[in-house]
Amino acid sequence: MDPITHQLVLPHKPGTKAADLQKLATEFEAVFLAQMLKSAGLGKAPTGFGGGTGEDQFTSFLLAEQARAMAKNGGIGLAEHIFKSLKGGME
Repeated sequence: MDPITHQLVLPHKPGTKAADLQKLATEFEAVFLAQMLKSAGLGKAPTGFGGGTGEDQFTSFLLAEQARAMAKNGGIGLAEHIFKSLKGGME
């Protein structure tokens, strides 16, 4: 399974806590950021000195972790907007 394109499952339980919604929103932002990093070409091997197929296989994991770290540290603010939207739907 490609960690960049894994699916997020929205909690539909009546007792969903704000912390769960925040975690979900942050993970969604991480997936979004990973896609943006991938589209920007981050993680592509330089021509001439590439790591071959092994590097290609693990690039998606690197991008996913970099995006997760970015999202946990504020990211681009997408998680906050998603959290407010999800929280508003729960009230």
